[in-house]
Amino acid sequence: MRVSCLQENLARGLSIVGRAVASRSTALPVLSYILLSTDQGRLKLAATNLETSINCWIGAKVEEDGAITVPARTFIDFVNTLPPETVEMTLSVRTQTLQLTCGSTQANFKGIDAQEFPIIPEPEPDSQVLLDPEALAQMIRQVVFAAATDESRLMLTGVLTEFEGDQVTMVAADGFRLSLRSARLPQPVVEPVSILIPARALAELGRILADQEEPVQLTVTPSRGQVIFRLTNADLVSQLIDMQFPDYRRIIPTQYETRTVVNTEAFLQACKRASIFARDVANTAWLKIIPGGELQPGSLIVTARSDERGDNASEVVATVEGPEIEIAFNVRYLMDVLSVVETPEVVLETTNPRSPGVIRPVGETEFLHVIMPMRVER
Repeated sequence: MRVSCLQENLARGLSIVGRAVASRSTALPVLSYILLSTDQGRLKLAATNLETSINCWIGAKVEEDGAITVPARTFIDFVNTLPPETVEMTLSVRTQTLQLTCGSTQANFKGIDAQEFPIIPEPEPDSQVLLDPEALAQMIRQVVFAAATDESRLMLTGVLTEFEGDQVTMVAADGFRLSLRSARLPQPVVEPVSILIPARALAELGRILADQEEPVQLTVTPSRGQVIFRLTNADLVSQLIDMQFPDYRRIIPTQYETRTVVNTEAFLQACKRASIFARDVANTAWLKIIPGGELQPGSLIVTARSDERGDNASEVVATVEGPEIEIAFNVRYLMDVLSVVETPEVVLETTNPRSPGVIRPVGETEFLHVIMPMRVER
C-alpha cells in the first residue's frame, strides 16, 4: 500500500471512527486497532468494538492498493500532532509496518494483518429507508438522553425506532422519564418496521451527521441483528437489542388538570439556579404553579432547599389554565429536556403531585417528554 492524503482529512476521519474503537482490553487485540485500506481511489478507515462499527472514507492519492491495521490510540494521537501538510503512508507487507511521513516528520507503526479485522456488513441496496439528516439529528438529540445507562435494564438502554407509512418515531425511557419524537419520511415504507437501537450507537451517529446533506440510508440486515446507517462518506453499523421494549403508550398521560405555558429559556435558567441548591437533596426541585387573576399573570415558581447550603426561589411569568399545584421533579431531568426544546415557549401539563408531568414545545406536535414526579414531602 502506498497512499497520500491531507493531514486535516486524515485527522477528521480518525476522529469519526476512533469512537468505535474498543475502550477495554478484549480477547481480540485487533479491536483496539484501526483498519486503513484503499478502496476505489479513496482511503477507508474502519473501527469496531463488535457492538458498533464505523467506516469512513477520505479523499487520497492511491499509488498502490493495500490494507493494514494500526494501534488506534497511538496513531490518532500522533496524526493530531502533525502540521497541516500532506501525509504519505507506505506499507511494508513483510513486516506489517506502516511508514508515515509528513514534512520533516517520520514514524513507523507496527500493525496487525488486515485479514484479522472483523468483517463489517454492507447495506442491502433494495431494502433501504431514507431519513432526512437534519430531522434525524434533531430526533437523536431530543431522545437519546432519556435512555437508561444501567446495563441491568438492557431494553431501556435502547431507543425504540418505529417506521410506519411516512412516519418514523423514536422513543427512549429509563423508568423515570420518557422522550418521544416523530418525523416524516422522505419516502413511505412498504411495511411497518420496529427495531431497538442502542442509544450509544445513535449518539455516535448524531455526532457524525453534522455535515451530511444527502438523505441517510437505513438498512436492517436480513437476520434483523444489525442496523446500518449509510452517509455520504461514512457508515455506522450497530447491533440491535433483541428484547421487547415496554408499551410506552400506556405511560403517556391522556389528560391533565393544569396547563402551564412558560418561556423555555426562563424556565431553564430557573432550573439551573435551583440545581445549585438541589445537589444535596437528590436534585429535588419544587414547582409551584399559580394561576393569574384579572390584573396579574400566572406564575411558575421553581424552588430548591438545602439544610446545609441554603435555598433559592425563581419566579417565571406563565399562562396557567387550571387549579394551583405544587409538584416536585428531579431538576436535572427538567434541565435535560428544556435544553433540547427548540421553541421559545414550552407547555407543562400536570394532574396532581403524584402523577407524571408532560412537557411539549408550543406549536409542535412531533415531540413530547414525560417526567415522573419525586415522592417527597415538603
